[in-house]
Amino acid sequence: MSRIANVFAALKAQNRKALIPYITAGDPQPQATVELMHTLVEAGADLLELGVPFSDPMADGPVIQAACERALVHHVSLHDVLEMTSQFRRTNTDTPVILMGYLNPVEIMGYRAFALQAEKAGVDGLLTVDLPPEESHDLVDALNHSGIDPIFLAAPTTTKERLEKITHAGSGFVYYVSFKGVTGANALDVNAVAEKVNQIRQITPLPVGVGFGIRDAESAAQIAQVADAVVVGSAIVKKIAADANDMQKIKAEVSKLVGSMREAIDAVARQAA
Repeated sequence: MSRIANVFAALKAQNRKALIPYITAGDPQPQATVELMHTLVEAGADLLELGVPFSDPMADGPVIQAACERALVHHVSLHDVLEMTSQFRRTNTDTPVILMGYLNPVEIMGYRAFALQAEKAGVDGLLTVDLPPEESHDLVDALNHSGIDPIFLAAPTTTKERLEKITHAGSGFVYYVSFKGVTGANALDVNAVAEKVNQIRQITPLPVGVGFGIRDAESAAQIAQVADAVVVGSAIVKKIAADANDMQKIKAEVSKLVGSMREAIDAVARQAA
């Protein structure tokens, strides 16, 4: 059983939901990333999403686009992101790390070479935003050989037939995008999310994580009522951007936000018990 599967199984046994925060690797500077990863875990993260900086992040809104630009100023590459993960693993061998990004850097490295290096670094999952399941066989095969979960996005417009392809190709969990738009937008409709999550659950036993549009403890709690995991990115990246030159303040603000979400998500579990 993978680290991701283990975490979801443990949380399910406790009737709890996963909190998955996202940061862009190398933002605001490369030396900050591993420290921030540990800060997120200490604040209550169950899994971590680590963004691979890319020059054309088409699914990301302006907040994460700017984070990629800040990281790319320092020439942060996929190799650097794998090294950051390896450094994190020196003191944390339990928290799953999911790389999130776009296909181009992985394709340039080569699927098998990437999978082997990612396995060695301690990566648990890969989400490539622009890789459709219909074209994913070669990469999925390489990832499966290295015990890395390929994770795919589902959207409000995703049909039942395509959900079946996504869940057949993927493992770890299904990442449901809560609305039609980019990261950081404010259009969360919890009833619509619940309806789609239920549809996904009829197709697969995989956990369902929901991201896009989760800004604070209140919205995190709302999503925790209907999904297995809450994914939050732009709200955290905004905190990083606001104090880009003050690492201690970044850590304090990020910890406060993630901690409030953790508390709100766990309160949902207590109320349901």
